[in-house]
Amino acid sequence: MKTIAIIDDDVHIGNVLEEILRREGYATLRAYSGTEALYLLSQTRPDLILLDLMMPGLSGEEVLQHIQGIPVIVLSAKADVQDKVALLLGGAVDYVTKPFDVDELLARIAVQLRNVSSYSAGSILHCGDLKLDDTAMSVTVCDTPVSLTRTEYAILKLLMQNSSQVLSKGVLLDRISLDTPDCTERSLKQHISNLRKKLQAVSGKDYIETVWGIGFKLKDDKS
Repeated sequence: MKTIAIIDDDVHIGNVLEEILRREGYATLRAYSGTEALYLLSQTRPDLILLDLMMPGLSGEEVLQHIQGIPVIVLSAKADVQDKVALLLGGAVDYVTKPFDVDELLARIAVQLRNVSSYSAGSILHCGDLKLDDTAMSVTVCDTPVSLTRTEYAILKLLMQNSSQVLSKGVLLDRISLDTPDCTERSLKQHISNLRKKLQAVSGKDYIETVWGIGFKLKDDKS
Protein backbone atom coordinates (compact mmCIF):
# COMPACT_ATOMS: atom_id res chain seq x y z
CA MET A 1 0.00 0.00 0.00
CA LYS A 2 1.36 3.41 -1.00
CA THR A 3 1.53 6.10 1.68
CA ILE A 4 0.79 9.75 0.96
CA ALA A 5 1.65 12.56 3.37
CA ILE A 6 -0.80 15.49 3.50
CA ILE A 7 0.96 18.66 4.66
CA ASP A 8 -1.70 21.35 5.04
CA ASP A 9 -2.80 23.53 7.94
CA ASP A 10 -6.40 23.64 6.65
CA VAL A 11 -8.04 20.90 8.71
CA HIS A 12 -11.12 20.67 6.47
CA ILE A 13 -9.14 20.27 3.23
CA GLY A 14 -6.83 17.77 4.94
CA ASN A 15 -9.80 15.73 6.16
CA VAL A 16 -11.34 15.72 2.68
CA LEU A 17 -8.07 14.65 1.10
CA GLU A 18 -7.55 11.94 3.70
CA GLU A 19 -11.02 10.50 3.11
CA ILE A 20 -10.58 10.53 -0.68
CA LEU A 21 -7.15 8.93 -0.57
CA ARG A 22 -8.12 6.21 1.88
CA ARG A 23 -11.14 5.41 -0.28
CA GLU A 24 -8.72 4.93 -3.18
CA GLY A 25 -6.61 2.49 -1.16
CA TYR A 26 -3.80 4.79 0.00
CA ALA A 27 -2.47 5.07 3.54
CA THR A 28 -2.14 8.65 4.77
CA LEU A 29 0.01 10.75 7.09
CA ARG A 30 -0.82 14.26 8.31
CA ALA A 31 1.16 17.36 9.25
CA TYR A 32 -0.37 20.77 9.99
CA SER A 33 2.69 23.03 9.82
CA GLY A 34 6.07 23.19 8.16
CA THR A 35 7.89 22.36 11.38
CA GLU A 36 5.64 19.37 12.04
CA ALA A 37 6.18 18.24 8.43
CA LEU A 38 9.96 18.13 8.87
CA TYR A 39 9.60 16.13 12.06
CA LEU A 40 7.21 13.72 10.35
CA LEU A 41 9.60 13.25 7.43
CA SER A 42 12.49 12.61 9.82
CA GLN A 43 10.55 9.70 11.29
CA THR A 44 9.00 8.13 8.19
CA ARG A 45 9.26 8.16 4.41
CA PRO A 46 5.99 8.42 2.45
CA ASP A 47 5.75 7.50 -1.23
CA LEU A 48 4.39 10.93 -2.19
CA ILE A 49 3.70 14.29 -0.53
CA LEU A 50 0.83 16.73 -1.05
CA LEU A 51 2.21 20.09 0.09
CA ASP A 52 0.41 23.33 0.86
CA LEU A 53 2.44 26.55 0.69
CA MET A 54 0.89 28.96 3.17
CA MET A 55 1.39 27.38 6.60
CA PRO A 56 2.39 28.58 10.06
CA GLY A 57 6.06 28.31 10.95
CA LEU A 58 8.02 27.11 7.95
CA SER A 59 6.33 27.77 4.62
CA GLY A 60 5.75 25.10 1.99
CA GLU A 61 8.58 26.58 -0.07
CA GLU A 62 10.96 26.15 2.87
CA VAL A 63 9.80 22.60 3.53
CA LEU A 64 10.32 21.70 -0.14
CA GLN A 65 14.01 22.56 0.14
CA HIS A 66 14.43 19.79 2.74
CA ILE A 67 12.73 17.03 0.74
CA GLN A 68 14.90 14.70 -1.32
CA GLY A 69 13.88 11.66 -3.33
CA ILE A 70 10.14 11.89 -2.64
CA PRO A 71 7.75 13.27 -5.31
CA VAL A 72 5.99 16.42 -4.11
CA ILE A 73 2.75 17.74 -5.58
CA VAL A 74 2.10 21.30 -4.48
CA LEU A 75 -1.53 22.18 -3.67
CA SER A 76 -1.99 25.93 -3.46
CA ALA A 77 -4.41 28.75 -4.11
CA LYS A 78 -1.54 30.68 -5.71
CA ALA A 79 -2.22 30.65 -9.44
CA ASP A 80 0.60 32.91 -10.67
CA VAL A 81 2.66 31.25 -13.41
CA GLN A 82 5.95 32.46 -11.90
CA ASP A 83 5.06 30.82 -8.58
CA LYS A 84 4.45 27.54 -10.39
CA VAL A 85 7.67 27.78 -12.39
CA ALA A 86 9.74 28.55 -9.29
CA LEU A 87 8.33 25.58 -7.38
CA LEU A 88 8.72 23.15 -10.27
CA LEU A 89 12.31 24.25 -10.68
CA GLY A 90 12.74 24.00 -6.92
CA GLY A 91 11.95 20.31 -6.84
CA ALA A 92 8.17 19.82 -6.98
CA VAL A 93 7.01 17.30 -9.59
CA ASP A 94 3.59 18.91 -10.12
CA TYR A 95 1.46 21.90 -9.10
CA VAL A 96 -2.30 21.78 -8.61
CA THR A 97 -4.26 24.98 -7.98
CA LYS A 98 -6.96 25.07 -5.31
CA PRO A 99 -9.84 24.48 -5.61
CA PHE A 100 -8.91 21.25 -7.39
CA ASP A 101 -10.87 18.60 -9.26
CA VAL A 102 -10.68 15.34 -7.31
CA ASP A 103 -10.42 13.08 -10.37
CA GLU A 104 -7.64 15.22 -11.85
CA LEU A 105 -5.69 15.19 -8.57
CA LEU A 106 -6.01 11.41 -8.26
CA ALA A 107 -4.80 11.01 -11.83
CA ARG A 108 -1.78 13.23 -11.18
CA ILE A 109 -0.98 11.25 -8.03
CA ALA A 110 -1.22 7.96 -9.94
CA VAL A 111 1.12 9.28 -12.66
CA GLN A 112 3.79 10.36 -10.17
CA LEU A 113 3.62 7.10 -8.23
CA ARG A 114 3.95 5.20 -11.51
CA ASN A 115 6.98 7.32 -12.45
CA VAL A 116 8.61 6.56 -9.09
CA SER A 117 7.98 2.84 -9.46
CA SER A 118 9.49 2.85 -12.94
CA TYR A 119 12.92 3.80 -11.65
CA SER A 120 13.02 3.19 -7.92
CA ALA A 121 12.13 -0.50 -8.17
CA GLY A 122 15.40 -1.17 -9.95
CA SER A 123 18.45 0.42 -11.43
CA ILE A 124 17.17 0.65 -15.01
CA LEU A 125 15.50 3.80 -16.35
CA HIS A 126 13.40 3.79 -19.52
CA CYS A 127 12.24 6.87 -21.42
CA GLY A 128 10.97 5.98 -24.88
CA ASP A 129 13.83 4.24 -26.69
CA LEU A 130 16.38 5.51 -24.17
CA LYS A 131 17.59 2.99 -21.58
CA LEU A 132 19.98 3.71 -18.71
CA ASP A 133 21.31 0.87 -16.55
CA ASP A 134 22.73 2.48 -13.44
CA THR A 135 24.32 -0.72 -12.18
CA ALA A 136 26.26 -1.28 -15.39
CA MET A 137 26.68 2.49 -15.93
CA SER A 138 25.52 1.99 -19.51
CA VAL A 139 23.20 3.82 -21.90
CA THR A 140 21.53 2.51 -25.04
CA VAL A 141 19.43 4.19 -27.73
CA CYS A 142 17.20 1.79 -29.67
CA ASP A 143 19.28 -1.02 -28.07
CA THR A 144 22.50 0.50 -29.47
CA PRO A 145 25.17 1.27 -26.84
CA VAL A 146 26.21 4.92 -26.51
CA SER A 147 29.50 5.93 -24.91
CA LEU A 148 29.10 8.92 -22.57
CA THR A 149 31.45 10.84 -20.35
CA ARG A 150 30.83 10.83 -16.60
CA THR A 151 29.25 14.28 -16.78
CA GLU A 152 27.06 13.43 -19.77
CA TYR A 153 25.88 10.27 -17.99
CA ALA A 154 25.00 12.22 -14.82
CA ILE A 155 23.03 14.81 -16.81
CA LEU A 156 21.08 12.18 -18.75
CA LYS A 157 20.32 10.19 -15.59
CA LEU A 158 18.91 13.27 -13.88
CA LEU A 159 16.82 14.22 -16.91
CA MET A 160 15.42 10.68 -17.14
CA GLN A 161 14.61 10.58 -13.42
CA ASN A 162 12.68 13.84 -13.85
CA SER A 163 11.31 13.27 -17.34
CA SER A 164 8.17 15.34 -16.74
CA GLN A 165 10.07 18.35 -15.35
CA VAL A 166 12.04 21.25 -16.74
CA LEU A 167 15.36 21.40 -14.85
CA SER A 168 17.13 24.73 -14.60
CA LYS A 169 20.91 25.06 -15.03
CA GLY A 170 21.21 25.72 -11.32
CA VAL A 171 19.25 22.59 -10.38
CA LEU A 172 21.24 20.46 -12.81
CA LEU A 173 24.56 21.73 -11.48
CA ASP A 174 23.50 21.33 -7.86
CA ARG A 175 22.22 17.76 -8.24
CA ILE A 176 25.14 16.41 -10.28
CA SER A 177 27.81 18.24 -8.29
CA LEU A 178 28.74 15.21 -6.17
CA ASP A 179 29.33 13.05 -9.25
CA THR A 180 30.83 15.73 -11.49
CA PRO A 181 32.44 18.52 -9.44
CA ASP A 182 34.32 19.69 -12.53
CA CYS A 183 31.12 20.70 -14.33
CA THR A 184 30.53 24.47 -14.22
CA GLU A 185 27.78 26.77 -15.41
CA ARG A 186 29.99 27.75 -18.33
CA SER A 187 30.71 24.15 -19.39
CA LEU A 188 27.21 22.75 -18.76
CA LYS A 189 25.85 23.98 -22.09
CA GLN A 190 28.69 22.25 -23.96
CA HIS A 191 28.19 19.00 -22.04
CA ILE A 192 24.48 19.01 -22.94
CA SER A 193 25.29 19.81 -26.57
CA ASN A 194 27.71 16.87 -26.72
CA LEU A 195 25.17 14.57 -25.05
CA ARG A 196 22.46 15.65 -27.48
CA LYS A 197 24.71 14.93 -30.50
CA LYS A 198 25.70 11.47 -29.24
CA LEU A 199 22.10 10.40 -28.70
CA GLN A 200 20.96 11.94 -31.97
CA ALA A 201 23.73 10.17 -33.92
CA VAL A 202 22.11 6.79 -33.23
CA SER A 203 18.46 7.39 -34.08
CA GLY A 204 18.38 10.81 -35.73
CA LYS A 205 16.10 12.09 -32.96
CA ASP A 206 16.76 15.04 -30.66
CA TYR A 207 15.99 13.85 -27.13
CA ILE A 208 16.73 17.01 -25.15
CA GLU A 209 14.54 20.10 -25.25
CA THR A 210 15.85 23.54 -24.35
CA VAL A 211 13.17 25.57 -22.60
CA TRP A 212 14.43 29.08 -23.18
CA GLY A 213 14.89 31.16 -20.07
CA ILE A 214 14.22 28.16 -17.80
CA GLY A 215 16.37 25.10 -18.49
CA PHE A 216 16.26 21.65 -20.07
CA LYS A 217 14.01 18.58 -20.18
CA LEU A 218 13.63 15.35 -22.08
CA LYS A 219 11.39 15.72 -25.10
CA ASP A 220 8.00 14.03 -24.99
CA ASP A 221 8.36 10.72 -26.82
CA LYS A 222 5.23 11.58 -28.80
CA SER A 223 6.65 14.87 -30.08
